[in-house]
Amino acid sequence: MTIIGYARVSTTDQDLSIQESALRAAAVRSSAQRSAAARPQQGREELRIILDFLRTGDVLMITRIDRLARSIGDLQDIVRQVKVCGASLKATKQPIDTGTAAGKCFLDMLGVFAEFETNLRRERQLEGIAKAKAAGIYKGRQVSIDVAKVREMKAQGLGATTIAKTLGIGRASVYRVLEPGQ
Repeated sequence: MTIIGYARVSTTDQDLSIQESALRAAAVRSSAQRSAAARPQQGREELRIILDFLRTGDVLMITRIDRLARSIGDLQDIVRQVKVCGASLKATKQPIDTGTAAGKCFLDMLGVFAEFETNLRRERQLEGIAKAKAAGIYKGRQVSIDVAKVREMKAQGLGATTIAKTLGIGRASVYRVLEPGQ
């Protein structure tokens, strides 16, 4: 049985040392960690490598489930993959052990509450933005494309590449402006 640790931070100014200490205390022999903020894909790639490496009887050790997954769906996918390998998932700071019925139950409950909290935070953020827009405080990003100019240049027979270079915008932006119904 090998205990493999996984630590992750969400932003580049966060420190992995607390998670690493907790994993070492749990007798983790090897660990991998990434900053998801610096390179989100690379952090997920490191997790993929670990999941591919797991064998029967191995343990994937984390400190908390929010360090492992971003949503309940993501968490369930990871737990399924760990189970298919014949391994288990354990957490140092939460009573999670997918090798036991109670541990699985607790994992699912924590996952549901974590996603609920994320959804509440998103709702509050959207409410705040709507309130700021209504008060005229939040106006959004400044318009950077002169739609009339793009259409005028197209009417003159110019191609998308020429229009984009002339206006200093991307060709995809030109095509979006010129889409029917825009």
